[in-house]
Amino acid sequence: MKKVLLLLAGLAINIATYSQDTTYWRKNFKAGLNFNQASFSDEWTGGGVNSIGLSSYLNYKANYKKDVHTWDNEIDLGYGVVQNQDQNARKALDRMYLDTKYGRQLGDKWNLFTSLSFLSQFAIGYSFDEDANGAETRTKISNLFAPAFLTSAIGFEYKPADYFSLRIAPLAPRFTFVFDDDLANLPSTDDPTKGQFGVDLGDNVRTEWAAFQLQADFDKDIAENLNLKWKYLMFINYEDFDLDRWDHRLDLTLSASVNKFLNVSLGAIVIYDFDQVDEIQLSQQLTIGLAYSWKNFSE
Repeated sequence: MKKVLLLLAGLAINIATYSQDTTYWRKNFKAGLNFNQASFSDEWTGGGVNSIGLSSYLNYKANYKKDVHTWDNEIDLGYGVVQNQDQNARKALDRMYLDTKYGRQLGDKWNLFTSLSFLSQFAIGYSFDEDANGAETRTKISNLFAPAFLTSAIGFEYKPADYFSLRIAPLAPRFTFVFDDDLANLPSTDDPTKGQFGVDLGDNVRTEWAAFQLQADFDKDIAENLNLKWKYLMFINYEDFDLDRWDHRLDLTLSASVNKFLNVSLGAIVIYDFDQVDEIQLSQQLTIGLAYSWKNFSE
């Protein structure tokens, strides 16, 4: 794992160093701090629970283009917690995503590309329940680098506009890491002979060499002060080609700027990953908070 961290650190340093020359670079930075709060008096008859939530995010893109060469980079980070009355604090958002891609232009809209992406989270994740006395209990189900996914892809990219791209990678080896021994030694609820996240029981790494990946990215101001961003990812292991074992993930964010420093956003994440759970996972969040954005280009 140290090699992975050194690789990612080196990537971040290279992006920061080479993007100083703005001649061929399009850079876009977004960061924000969101706050949610609800409270009810004892006499309130409509029901509800007092709660408070705080979340933050950072997204930075640095895309280079010169002649037939392109180099696109993205850092996407987010973390948030919510505290409901009489409950422990719970995560509402936790995301660590880094992506770098080199492309060589084949035509007006097509590129040959190779990419490396990393996806994980920052903190421990829990599932919550109650014991026989009604007291809240929690069970650890994830952690930092448990899971983590490192995917390398080679293929073709269709890019008809700066705000949309479609990557088609017939060769996309993926490494799944579970660097938490408690989780690595925890049997899967679907198959006790298997471990968590598709990693063999007791192991920390799963390698899928023969795999296909499709990725679609959209990021555009669809109206004045209104931005729509979504990313769809499909991953297929050739050795396990059943349709119900194809991985799907959709991240969607619609954000509106009230003024230069205040915005409202609606986000949703939809995941289907048979190695995690044989059900569709859905997360949704509506926030209002402080935001700052900067870019060195116009749409």
